[in-house]
Order: sequence, then C-alpha cells, then structure tokens
Amino acid sequence: MGKQTFYITTPIYYPSDKLHIGHSYTTVICDAFARYHRMAGDEVLFLTGTDEHGQKIQRRAEAKGVPPQEFVDDIVATIKDLWVRLNISYDDFVRTTEPRHHRAVQEIFRRIYAKGDIYKSEYEGWYCTPCETFWLERQLVEGKCPNPDCRRPVELTKEESYFFRMSKYAGRWRQFIEENPDFIQPASRRNEMIKFVEQGLEDLCISRTTFDWGIPVPIEEPGGKKHVIYVWFDALTNYLTGCGWPEADPAKYEKFWPADVHVVGKEIVRFHTIIWPIMLMAADLPLPKTVFGHGWLVLEGEKMSKSKGNVIDPVILCNKYSADALRYFLCREVVFGQDGSYSEAALVSRINADLANDLGNLIHRTQAMNEKYFARIVPAAAELPGDDPVGRLVASLKSLAGETVAEYRRQMEGFGLNEALAAVWRLLGRANKFIDEAAPWNLAKDQSPAGRDRLATVMNALAEVIRIVAFLIYPVMPVTAGKVWDQLGLSGRGPVAGQTLDDAEWGKLPAGVEFHRAEPLFPRIDPATLEVAPEATPAAAPAPAPAAPAELDIADFQKLDLRVAKVLRAECIPGTDKLLKLQIDLGAEQRQIVAGIALHYTPEELVGKEIVVVANLKPAKLRGEVSQGMLLAASTPDHAVLSLVTAERPVPPGSRVK
Repeated sequence: MGKQTFYITTPIYYPSDKLHIGHSYTTVICDAFARYHRMAGDEVLFLTGTDEHGQKIQRRAEAKGVPPQEFVDDIVATIKDLWVRLNISYDDFVRTTEPRHHRAVQEIFRRIYAKGDIYKSEYEGWYCTPCETFWLERQLVEGKCPNPDCRRPVELTKEESYFFRMSKYAGRWRQFIEENPDFIQPASRRNEMIKFVEQGLEDLCISRTTFDWGIPVPIEEPGGKKHVIYVWFDALTNYLTGCGWPEADPAKYEKFWPADVHVVGKEIVRFHTIIWPIMLMAADLPLPKTVFGHGWLVLEGEKMSKSKGNVIDPVILCNKYSADALRYFLCREVVFGQDGSYSEAALVSRINADLANDLGNLIHRTQAMNEKYFARIVPAAAELPGDDPVGRLVASLKSLAGETVAEYRRQMEGFGLNEALAAVWRLLGRANKFIDEAAPWNLAKDQSPAGRDRLATVMNALAEVIRIVAFLIYPVMPVTAGKVWDQLGLSGRGPVAGQTLDDAEWGKLPAGVEFHRAEPLFPRIDPATLEVAPEATPAAAPAPAPAAPAELDIADFQKLDLRVAKVLRAECIPGTDKLLKLQIDLGAEQRQIVAGIALHYTPEELVGKEIVVVANLKPAKLRGEVSQGMLLAASTPDHAVLSLVTAERPVPPGSRVK
C-alpha cells in the first residue's frame, strides 16, 4: 500500500499591507498539521499564497503612484519573509497574478459558461471596496457596509456583469451538506451556513468592467468591452491552481485533489462553504473534504484587523521571544475553532511556565544528573524486579508515554491541536514529578549492582521521555525539537524532521548516546521587565504592590471549615487545559470540586490523595461545572510550581483541620 496523501491550504492573503499575528495564527496552525502528517508518513501538499487582484489593490497602487504589480510585489516579499521567520514549510505559494493561475480561472469560467450557468446581465447595487463585496440595500446598516469588522461607506455601482447561477444549486448544496456532515467544521459554522442558504441563494456577480486589475473573462466581447473576473471567483480557484489543475501537472492533481482541508478564518467561511463548493459542482469537479473555520485572535475583546489599527506585528515577537515560542503560544493558548485572546503577558506566562519550567527544567535536570552519574552517556535500562518501587515508577511513566502518543495522534487527526499539546505537557509534568519521586540523588548513594541498575533505569527513562517529546513538539516547535534531538546525541541518525512518528515508541533510544550540555532552551523572562511591542495597545500602569494581609482574630479563622478529603475520581474538563473536576469524599458526604491544577497534576495521580479543602464556601460554577469547595495548594510566585496541601498521616475523610 502506498503513502496516504494530505492536502492542506491556508486562505490566500490580501497584500494590501503587511500581515499581522492573526494571519500568522492561521498559517502556523496549517504548518503544524502539515509537519505532523509528514512525520506520520503521509505525502503532503501544503499550499498558501496571495490574492492580488481587485479594485482595492488598484486604488492603493494608484495612491502610491506605482503600477499594481509593483505594489503587490513589494508586499508579497514581506509576506514570504515572514513565513521564513516563522519556519513555515509550505510546498507551494500561489500568486493570483501568475500565468498558471490565470489559465485555471479562465478554464473554470469556460466550463461553467458552457453549461449555461454563467450569463450576462446588468448589476446595480452597493459595493464595499475594502471587503470586495456587493450588498443589497436591505442588508446595509445605517447605509454602510454590514460587515461588523468594516462598517465603512459603500458605493452605488451599476454596470454590465457576468453572473454565476448559484441559485440553481441550492438544493444540491443542501443535499451535499446533509450527506457530508463533517464538510463544515466546527459544527457551529455548519449550522450558520445552513441558515444562510435557507434564506435564499441569489446569483453571484462574477465580473467587473469599472476597473481592469484582474483576470480577463475568456469570452470575446462585442465592441472590445473588457470584463475582469471578480475577486472571489478568481481567488477561490487558487486551490486548484496549487495542485496542478487544469493542465500544469495532471498527475499532481490526480494525487492530491480533492483537498483534505481548507483552513480559513470564520469571517470567510461563507465564501468557502457555499460559493466554492457550488462552483465545483457547476464545473463537475470533486469537492474538498473539509473546510475548517477557526476563530479570531482578539485584543481587548476586539478582532484584530488592519482597518482598526489594533494589530500585532509577529516579526517583532519573533525577534523578541523566538519563532518557536510564538508558534507554541498560538497553537496551545487557543482552542482550535474558538476565539482566543492575545496579550504579551499571556505569551510570557506560557514561555515561563510551559517552556522554561516544564520543558526546559526537565531537560536541564536530566542532562545535569546524567553528566554527574554517567559521564554524559545515557545508560541502558535494566530489568528490575516487578515488585521494585523504582521499577513500578518507571512502568507507570512508560505507560503514560504510550498513552500520550496515542492521544496525540488521535487529537491531531481530528484537528485538536490544542488538546494534543495539552497531552504532551501532562507527560512533561509527570516526568518532572517522576524525578522527585524516584530521587536519583538518593539512588546514587547505593553503589551496589542493584542500586546502579535502579539509577540507570531512571536516567534512561527520563531520556526516553525527552526523546519522545522531541517527536511530539516538532510540528509546533521545529527548531526546539531539533535542538533537543541534538542534545540527546541523535543528530547522527538524521534530523528530527526526517524521523517518523512510528519511532516515538518507548525503548527506541539507541544505547550509548551522549547527552550534550547546552544553553537553556528558553531562559525565564522576568515579567517585571516586560515591554509591550510597539504595535500593541499599551498596557495599563502596574498595580501598586499589595499591602500586607491584615491580622485576624481567632474567631475569624474559625469561620473557615477546613477538612481533609479523599479524592475518589478526577477527570479533565473538555475545552480547557487548566481545570480538573474532582469527586471527593468528606466522610458524611461526597462532593465535586473544580480546580485549576491540570498543568501540575494528572487525574490519575490525584486519585487516592488526602487533600485539604475549604468545605464551607458557597458553590460556584466554572465552565458549566458546579464546584462545592476549594482545595488548598502552595505555589511559587510565578506559579511555575504548585503543590497540594495534603495530610501527612492517614486520617478519616472529613477530619477537621484545626
């Protein structure tokens, strides 16, 4: 059986100005999926590009006093430079000004025209140049563009145009959506599109005569009148251009079309899930398998956009924190498909807690101990007796590593990038705790053969976790994964990019590799020195230092009902990587508590623990789950390390803390 194929696309970006972090988010997400599928052994085509035609571009070029082609050439150069900085591994970059794209657009126009589904008429309506969209008068809001991200003046336009007979295909479109429920994702976008079509589809204006910056209509016009193909009919065809249609590369087209997934922002889902599939139906071409409409990155509650001027320059963030740190933040912080908030403080928090502490500390501590106890050479694991405590710890870590790889694959195949990374970080958290539980510094005191076997097995297990993590973070942090790979002494076996996920299996660490010393991957950042990037909205002045807590009377303290509770069950709450839901035994009753400790504890390691809880708090609701109390924990000032308050000796559940 040959390789599976995977064809993924970004939207093609409009080069009216430099791109911002919202565009970077879309492209980084697609790059992570493309890299994952390559590592999974698939043959991948990853397409991106630029949408360079239209009235807005022509007017911007005229305002600058340069030809439109020169105007877009300059901006496209900055876009390609950004993708280099962000390590975007695209396979093709389509520009709509390329001859190959002109041929594709004109061919799909001819095919649909030949079927009688394109006709000429006169259009009169309201046109928004920034949105490149026609609107009916009833759709306007206070006489302006109804797009909530625009709301700018529209122009009354009357001209001869070609129209695409979309209304003819409304029933066929609805049947296709019913038969292919996964075509539009997430499901909320699907429901929105169904409602839109149920209101009635109108035929689509697909040509203009009032400007000439576009692809000519491939039909002879009497009197030499020139029509250019209107922007969406032009732009959407890029997905066919990129896979060699119609004649540039027939073998490539046969291999990769239909596309596996078009990833787009939710504001253009309508064009990709209604206009585009109907165009393909009319041209008798297969439809893509999935269109995924992701949410927006919002800044202070508003979508980032060039028109609002509230954009963040990703180049500055790459220079300041590294491309991998930014890529990780974008993939981990936002649940794919939902809106996500951006702030530089949140970015720094992720770098410190996840990258410097969880990942960086694990590697640094393991390397330092390996150098101290085994002169940098990673020892082979020994066969420990089944009842050996260290053996049981290692077996538990090995089991979790296997479960993590399986969960990671499942999530990545289902576009759950955020959840895939959360699984990796649970493994990192467990490995860091494993060090404290196994205590190699104590094992090293036992110089007997059995003692050396235990120590060697622990150090080998830690190196195995780090090796497996290098595989799993590669799609999101390719540079960091490469550095980890090199530190483990594995570069002689080829770069991490050339490995496959089948090798992310426990026990495949080669014997005798040398764990090299290196600088910290992600040095900690002092939040007090944080400087907001120039394009970002200035942060508020720092709050004054809190006053010392007021002294309490013993009567005030006695108002708190502190009890020892036993954790009966624990589970993650879907849609969040921080909250866990615990079922606890308080002796006389059982309760549920929701706690933000998932970055520090796995559900499995909590079961059976005797924790201290505040039992007389009013119930609260978190993510739709009722929390009947609060557990107690201690943390470092930066919240990088958290430790639950537990009972030192066994006591019955419900025992009061005095």
